[in-house]
Amino acid sequence: MITFDGVTKLYGETKAVDALSLAVQPGEMLMLVGASGSGKSTALKLMNRLEDCSLGTIRLDGDDISRMPVDALRRRMGYAIQSVGLFPHWTVARNIGTVPRLLGWPRAKIAERVRELLLLVQLDPDVIGTRFPHQLSGGQQQRVGVARALAADPDVLLMDEPFGALDPITRGVLQRELLRIHRRTGKTIIFVTHDVNEALMLGTRIALLDHGRLVQIGTPLKLLASPANAFVRAFLGGDDYGLKLLTVESVSSRVRAGETAPGAPVVASASLRHALSEMVSRGTDRLAVVDDDGVPLGVVGLAGLVRG
Repeated sequence: MITFDGVTKLYGETKAVDALSLAVQPGEMLMLVGASGSGKSTALKLMNRLEDCSLGTIRLDGDDISRMPVDALRRRMGYAIQSVGLFPHWTVARNIGTVPRLLGWPRAKIAERVRELLLLVQLDPDVIGTRFPHQLSGGQQQRVGVARALAADPDVLLMDEPFGALDPITRGVLQRELLRIHRRTGKTIIFVTHDVNEALMLGTRIALLDHGRLVQIGTPLKLLASPANAFVRAFLGGDDYGLKLLTVESVSSRVRAGETAPGAPVVASASLRHALSEMVSRGTDRLAVVDDDGVPLGVVGLAGLVRG
């Protein structure tokens, strides 16, 4: 879908991105993580030519993006940022319909698309569509920003710390919403964040950058279980390294079939960290496990978490 081949971005003598090579797979959610100044936001801006490469090549479906008309490229890429950037004097519906309107879509098709997207991000079109941005909460504004980025059905969605300014509760809700939207749409998403927990929760894969260079890329479990070096382990895990490992594995991986346990069950799709939390809060060392339909599968035990 998107490939970086030896991409470097220079600002004077400073390399914001340094010989970056990686491939973004269709339908995945790739998390770009790193400390401030690691080059993750610059790499994102290079993809839709808000910045241009100093060296190297970026390709979209095999085509060199430097040879594409900028407008045509950006129409294939939705863009959602932390500050949202909604037009304050336009209604929510008009904000979402901005790109389709520029593309010359018929008015009825735009209205239908706006309604579809507001429902997708779980906002009532009849209530929210006629409001102005200042009449919305921060979380609602961010949902509208995601809807606007998806309006013209782009191939790729670029997200630059979109939830960074939100309170933890709202942020958690929107993270779960994004996972739901990703599963439903199958969009390719490249998501910049400095929040390790967010990356572990959302990412199909994680690319860790440091001073513009790629340190390691892989699934959350791969990076936690087999960090390339001490920097990766420290950045992703820190003092909570063991708990982070439990975050990226599901209860289904440790079920002992044919056994039972008293008390409310946990679902097999829950994280092992959630199961551990439940054990501690209930004062028990084992929990019953069910599938999404409530069918008993067995139990998960504390000893299994530790040995695993």
